[in-house]
Formats: sequence, C-alpha cells, structure tokens
Amino acid sequence: LRTSIVITHHQSINQPTNQSINMSGKKLADSALRAAIHLPSSKLPTELAKSSTALFSALSGVKASLPDLPYDYNALEPAISAQIMEIHHSKHHQTYVTNLNATMEKIDSAMVAGDVSATIALQGALKFNGGGHINHTLFWENLSPNSSYKEGGALDAAIKERFGSKDDMIAEVSAKTVAIQGSGWGWLVYDPKTKMIDVECLPNQDPLEATTGLKPLLGIDVWEHAYYLDYKNVRPDYVKAVWDIINWDVVEERLVAAKK
Repeated sequence: LRTSIVITHHQSINQPTNQSINMSGKKLADSALRAAIHLPSSKLPTELAKSSTALFSALSGVKASLPDLPYDYNALEPAISAQIMEIHHSKHHQTYVTNLNATMEKIDSAMVAGDVSATIALQGALKFNGGGHINHTLFWENLSPNSSYKEGGALDAAIKERFGSKDDMIAEVSAKTVAIQGSGWGWLVYDPKTKMIDVECLPNQDPLEATTGLKPLLGIDVWEHAYYLDYKNVRPDYVKAVWDIINWDVVEERLVAAKK
C-alpha cells in the first residue's frame, strides 16, 4: 500500500479535495521498510530506529478522518436509499477509518521499537483498512444526484477508443463487477502503460493503485452492505441503478489528471 494512504477523492492522482491525511513521510517509510526487511536481525539498527522515530513523531496526531459527503443521505434515492447511505457512510466507512488509525498507531510503535516482524505483520490490516478508506472515499465522490454525461470530452473519447460506446462500457464494467465472487470492487481504470482506460476487479478492500498501478476513475462497491437492504441478493439490479447516479465530471477529472 502506498504510504500516501490518502484519503481524499483524488488520493491516487494527487489532487486532494478533503481535509484528511497525506502521509508525507512516504519515501522515508518505504525505504526504511525495504532496508529493514533484508536485515538478518528482527531489530532495526540504531540509526534506522532514530529515523523511524523522527518520521512518526512528525506524523503524530495526524489521523485519517471520515470525509463529509457533498450531498444528503437521501439525495441518491431511489438508486440508493437514505438508510443504506447512512449506515454505509457513518458505520462501515467509519469502521475502516477507526481501524486504520489504530493500525497506524501500532505500526508507529513497532517501528519506533525497531520491531520489523511486528511491522510486517501489520501490513495486512493496513492494506484492508487503508484500502477500505481509500475505496469508499473515491466511491462517495463517484456519486451525484445530478448525473450528467458530456459527449465529446476527454472521457467520452477514451471510452469510445476502448469500448466503442458508453453503453458498451457500462455493459462490460457491469458484467465483470456483478461476477465478482464474494465481496470486492469493480473499477473503470486508466492504465499508464497502455495509455488507455480499461476494467479491473479486485477482491475485498484491496486498493487499486497500490496493488496494480492502475489509476482509479470510477469504482462500484459490491460488498453486500452497499446494497442488501435495498436490493437483497439481486446484485445486478444494484449495479444497474448505480449508473444513474454517477458523477461523470469527477470521472473525467480523474482521467485528465491521470494522464499528466
């Protein structure tokens, strides 16, 4: 997971819009862990421990926070009910934030103590809770009660190049997202290698960019807590409804930024 566990809508394209956290010690933390993981001892050398202490002291008090929504809980009805939105945002997303902060505190303590084994053992919790926070923050900003698609823009051109049409893109993203086994996310992405947009699906709360290098443009949450109260076990109906509330302006902004 990138240490910049951000935490705003454009975390992955470095255009934060919310007051949350930006782990500015990215390179120091990454290099410290890379160096430490090759040591025969489970303890960091004194110099590295001092560096870790300085890094995390600088970050002390900086915590992830639940982002405010740019719309009311009932604004996305009937596609997503106010009840679902309130529970999903204030309960589920908040849990990821709480657990992420707790995990970061444990990593802080482990690095200060020079305990490489403990630091490595916490990476699963960091990936899951950090990913949950990133994914949901992106998701909320993907949505809008005033969905409007602009023909002829950069996004429209990229969609037509890869899929042929918007409808064909929706069909492919939907089919692959609905087919996710268990819980996960379906993504419309930008691939820096091919310079094209594409579709990617990931399980659980795996953060897209940190695990694949792909840039998130649009994500659909298919954990059951995202839709079960409204759609029961009929995931296809939920995925179909989501397309009525997509904030296409945000998707295009992410694409333009990802290409830079």
